[in-house]
Amino acid sequence: MAEPILQVRNLVKHFPLTSGILFKRQVGAVQAVDGVSFDLYQGETLGIVGESGCGKSTVAKLLMNLEKPTRGEIFYKGEDISRLSGRALKAVRRNIQMVFQDPYTSLNPRMTVGDIIGEPFDIHPEVAPKGERRKKVQDLLDVVGLNPEYINRYPHQFSGGQRQRIGIARGLALNPEIIICDEPVSALDVSIQAQVVNLMGRLQEEFTLSYVFIAHDLSVVRHISDRVGVMYLGKMAEIGTDTEIYDHPTHPYTQALLSAVPQPDPEGREGRQRILLSGDVPSPANPPSGCRFRTRCWKAEAKCAEEVPVLAVPEVYQDADSPARHESACHFAEERDIVGAA
Repeated sequence: MAEPILQVRNLVKHFPLTSGILFKRQVGAVQAVDGVSFDLYQGETLGIVGESGCGKSTVAKLLMNLEKPTRGEIFYKGEDISRLSGRALKAVRRNIQMVFQDPYTSLNPRMTVGDIIGEPFDIHPEVAPKGERRKKVQDLLDVVGLNPEYINRYPHQFSGGQRQRIGIARGLALNPEIIICDEPVSALDVSIQAQVVNLMGRLQEEFTLSYVFIAHDLSVVRHISDRVGVMYLGKMAEIGTDTEIYDHPTHPYTQALLSAVPQPDPEGREGRQRILLSGDVPSPANPPSGCRFRTRCWKAEAKCAEEVPVLAVPEVYQDADSPARHESACHFAEERDIVGAA
C-alpha cells in the first residue's frame, strides 16, 4: 500500500480543570483524547464513530490545528504539523480543510454566499486572481448542486441541506487534498443526508479527495467509508475496513454498538442478539484504570483493570486468514456474530 497522506501517532489532548478565582490551580484534567493513532491514505475515506463525548470532534479540531495537542504527532506527507504556526500553518491549511457539523452557525449571516465561498481566496490569493474569483465561486456552487445565480444571497435564504452544500463548496475552494468532515449530516433530514453523502462521494472521485468522516450514524459511515475507527472515551477501540468492522467485529464495544442499530425487517429482528450495556459512560476527567470499557464490559477480568490493552491484531487471529484479523484494543477480542446488525 502507498505511503499514508496523513499519519496520527499517540495523539493526546487533556483540558485542565482548575479551582479558585484569583489564584487558580489545576486540580485535574479532562482526558478528551488519550493516545489515538491512525493513518489516512490518498483518495480514502476513514470513518470515525462513537457515542457523544468520546473525543471525535476533538480529534477533528486537533487535525486542523484549531486545538494544540498535549502530546503526540500529526504527520502530513511526512511533516509534523502539530506544532506549526504562522505562515507554515497557513500553507498546510490550504491542503487540509474542514466541513463543520452545524450548517446554521458555520456560515456568517452577514456575508453573502459569494463572500463566504470566496473568502479563502482572500487568504490564499495565489489560488485565484481577483478577476477570476467570481467565476470560480459560481463554478463551485454549480459543482455542489446549487444555482450559480445564488451568489448574492445570504445564508438565511437557504435550507439546511443547501447551507451544508455551501460549507462543502467553501471547503473545496482551495483544491485541498484532505477534508475533515465533523458530523456533516447529523443536523439534516434523512433524505437530505443521502443527497449530501452522495455529493461527497462524487466529489471525492472528481477531485481525488481524502476524507476523515466523523458521524454517529453507523449506516451513513458504512455507506461512505473505506475503513472505520471506533472510539470510546478518548481511545480507539477498533479499526479496520468497513466489512471487518460491521460484519466481523471483535471488540465488545463495537459489538454492542452494532447490536443497537435499528432493524426495519421484522424477520431480521427475530434472530437478533441485542447487547445491553450496564452502567453509564465514565467521566473523562476520571477514567477507569486499564481498559476504559471494562466497567461496562461482560468480558472484563482482573487483567482488564491492570493493563491497558494495545490496539493490535488479536493474538488468536494473527496467523488466520480471516476478516477478524484487524486491530482491536481488547485483551479478550473475539469475533461475535451480530445477526442483522448492519
